[in-house]
Amino acid sequence: MQSLETDYLVIGAGAMGLAFADTLLAESSATMLIVDRHGQPGGHWNDAYDFVTLHQPSAFYGVASLPLGSGRVDTHGPNAGLMELATGAEVLAHFQQAMQQRLLPSGRVTYRPMSEVQADGSGHRVVSLLSGESVAVRVRRRVVDATFTASRVPSTHVPGFDIAPGTRVAPPNALPHLGRQPQALPSHFVVLGAGKTAMDAVCWLLAAGALPERIGWVRPRESWLMDRRSVQPSMAHFEASLGAQVALMEALAEATTVDELFLRQEAAGGMLRIDPDSLPTMFHYATISAGELAQLRRITQVWRGARVRAVEPEALVFDDGRRQAVPPGTLFVDCTATAVERRPPVPVFQPGRIVLQMVRVPQPTFSAALIARLEADGGGDDGDGDGDGDGDARRNALARPIPLPDGLDGYARATLVGLQNQMHWGQDPALRTWIRDCRLDGFGRLAAAVNRDD
Repeated sequence: MQSLETDYLVIGAGAMGLAFADTLLAESSATMLIVDRHGQPGGHWNDAYDFVTLHQPSAFYGVASLPLGSGRVDTHGPNAGLMELATGAEVLAHFQQAMQQRLLPSGRVTYRPMSEVQADGSGHRVVSLLSGESVAVRVRRRVVDATFTASRVPSTHVPGFDIAPGTRVAPPNALPHLGRQPQALPSHFVVLGAGKTAMDAVCWLLAAGALPERIGWVRPRESWLMDRRSVQPSMAHFEASLGAQVALMEALAEATTVDELFLRQEAAGGMLRIDPDSLPTMFHYATISAGELAQLRRITQVWRGARVRAVEPEALVFDDGRRQAVPPGTLFVDCTATAVERRPPVPVFQPGRIVLQMVRVPQPTFSAALIARLEADGGGDDGDGDGDGDGDARRNALARPIPLPDGLDGYARATLVGLQNQMHWGQDPALRTWIRDCRLDGFGRLAAAVNRDD
């Protein structure tokens, strides 16, 4: 059996794995072996629908060493007046560039696509999915798990509802290709799911010319949404962005219920909801613009309060026993995949292991880059090479993973952990400087640009 040695074995070449590797490369002399089941870098972006975009500005995403986008402000469409949102193709090109022009040319990174890591009693093996060839790996420092918060997308998940024979069901990936068979175009559409993917699908259908009255939408839960104006890292949006943070602090101090916490932020312009007459019960950090919200509100045929148990050629069956007729020829658009699995947080830094998680929400690549910076810093490690010294206690104090909320009750807790992390970072001069200079931060430079007398 062939064998390799490396300082770090990074499992996953998605957004967090590459952001970690990019910063560790810049901040240390370590070697890395990156292993991923996909055929090219980018993780779940390889499986996303054609019309997907980031829902936060491109400035917050990707690897720290390379720009993503040009920093332009969109001049038309639902995002007009706000900073650009990279398309899925642009994100994939960015990660490909990071691998081909940054990581591999360093001579310190080895990349094994179409492969998986298997652990056995003697260590780790990298096994090719195509040939079955197995390579033993000796890891000198740590294994980096970049799959703990792996995203799931509609094209790869298994629907959680029954599909009767003859029923037309497709992921949003299929929508741009419907015109290839004009004779089989759907007469109506029913979008299943209440998350950002479903919102994207609705907006795409409307932009492509579908009539609002021919689109139905199953939203089991209503969601609070972040107003994209409040997450713009530019001086032109200073008051909206920093004002939203002030509003959050005031709401946390003054609200007496979780509903009031969100309603206060809505009143201050930081939160949005699709239906102003329905109080949301879900929050996943989805971010939209007022223009997108206006489009979503054009859909009036909405079924709420229950999940879909089954779909049939001419009917929806809900788990509360309701049955809803739909027109013949309806296409059900499955947007029910859970984007990020909610798992109980674990310590980021462990003996011989790093488990990448978000330490600032909703910024996965910044979080991974900061974790790499902490790893490279040492922080009092006992020097035996296994990463289990006192340095990990310091690192974990600076990188508490944030428990991602699903319902509203977890939001205050997630915000508290994020604020505590931010406070600790601010008390470390070297780390504070690194954050301010990191491309993925954005707000640090925005605040630093303000005159201290203002």
